[in-house]
Amino acid sequence: MAASKRLGLSCLFLVLLLAEANAQGLKVGFYGKTCPKAEGIVKKVVFAAMKKAPTVGAPLLRMFFHDCFVRGCDGSVLLELSNNQAEKNAVPNLSLRGFGIIDDSKAALEKVCPGIVSCSDILALVARDAMVALEGPSWEVETGRRDGRVSNINEVNLPSPFDNIAKLITDFRSKGLNEKDLVVLSGGHTIGMGHCPLMTNRLYNFTGRGDSDPSLDSEYATNLRKKCKPTDTTTALEMDPGSFKTFDVSYFTLVAKRRGLFQSDAALLDNSKTRAYVLQQARTHGSTFFHDFGVSMVKMGRIGVLTGRAGEIRKMCRVPN
Repeated sequence: MAASKRLGLSCLFLVLLLAEANAQGLKVGFYGKTCPKAEGIVKKVVFAAMKKAPTVGAPLLRMFFHDCFVRGCDGSVLLELSNNQAEKNAVPNLSLRGFGIIDDSKAALEKVCPGIVSCSDILALVARDAMVALEGPSWEVETGRRDGRVSNINEVNLPSPFDNIAKLITDFRSKGLNEKDLVVLSGGHTIGMGHCPLMTNRLYNFTGRGDSDPSLDSEYATNLRKKCKPTDTTTALEMDPGSFKTFDVSYFTLVAKRRGLFQSDAALLDNSKTRAYVLQQARTHGSTFFHDFGVSMVKMGRIGVLTGRAGEIRKMCRVPN
């Protein structure tokens, strides 16, 4: 048993070592000589789209997260297969929106510098620019990723809104991310919407006895029950009531008051490190959150990247070359 555990840890170490080696191929300004206007072109497309539909910001952020957590940040979430068995077809990805913004960015780039900028880099840039458009943080995006050729629905195993803190920490550690990255990136829930089916158990049948989740503030639970009846499958709920269209720090204030929408939000109070961060940001009005978010996004953007001669530069983001 001990030997197999050591072997498992050794394999994990090798995977992280390989990922780190590939990440060395990334750098800020990778396209400085080959396509110097690349970032400006993407930003222009994103800002125009966000002006028309600001609610697309949250799905764009999730798209990058969902891409990086499956096969690494290789643009595999963008691929479409004729048999509908791509990552895009997995249940957690059905609510993603904004693929047209990726396509528009790629088309604009192909006119100026064809075959140079990868779809996986476009996704990383779009995620950053969407947050800036929502008055959120900005950070320098490392580029130099290349695109993967594989996308498999059966490989989609993402952290869930129903996860407890132990499962969340394990999932993040397997990607080279720590407890601080977990709580910081959870702060992305300051924007966007959830839906009633993700809350039904917390409100009506948490332990199978017709009860509600005791970790949920009772007044908040009462308000949610008014919006979500047990059979409601469609009603949308603001993740951060009152400011779900603005990237701000109020998420941590809500979680500290036991008003996080998902079990995975509430779970952040169940670990000493994540709890301390939540309470610190709530107390100091998010004094370090914007900076920390950028740091963790850069770190996440290094997961399992393809660089050098690995992968390809897709001509169109929905299909491999």
